[in-house]
Amino acid sequence: MNANYLFAKRKRKFKATTDSKHNYPIAPNLLNQNFDVSRQNQVWVSDITYIKTKQGWLYLTVIIDLFNRKVIGWALSNNLSTEDTIIKAWHMAVKKTTLTQPLIFHSDRGVQYASHKFTSLIKSYNGLVNQSMSRKGNCWDNAVAESFFKSLKVEWVYRHNYKLRSEAELSIFGWIETWCNNRRRHSFLGNRTIREFEIDMYNLKLAA
Repeated sequence: MNANYLFAKRKRKFKATTDSKHNYPIAPNLLNQNFDVSRQNQVWVSDITYIKTKQGWLYLTVIIDLFNRKVIGWALSNNLSTEDTIIKAWHMAVKKTTLTQPLIFHSDRGVQYASHKFTSLIKSYNGLVNQSMSRKGNCWDNAVAESFFKSLKVEWVYRHNYKLRSEAELSIFGWIETWCNNRRRHSFLGNRTIREFEIDMYNLKLAA
């Protein structure tokens, strides 16, 4: 079966990562499933998923730029605290770029994204970052992040049997940074790698 790229479908354990039963304010859905953008840092989308290891659950938080579908920030943690999930991923994302134009930051209604710790961080950008949240129970509102997690798990995670969290961390780091952000061809980008797409966009800008 493996020689023909066929894999037995195994039943996966489910682990909830979205806790929307909280009293924090909910941001309006500014994105409204408009996933086509014209520049970098126009819309970032984020989500959290779980990775099973024999040592326990590992949680992956990602931030994706809709312009080039690049994972610009991510964090792996053994808990779902705001500090170890979205705040850590956010710091990675903003370390790589300087925000000079309005940005929509879209996520689900999870407590990590609605918490005062994270909303205060967004507000510190003096109105430059506008928070957006999906409608209740509507996964299509954050379809790009959902699609990314599906690719990660089907192409990579489900083909491994992680014993330790550290083993999973190294494996997922390699998939994101070496494969997804550099070598993987994306259908949305015209079957180009992110690097090829960025070069093409740069050349178009010079020619304009």
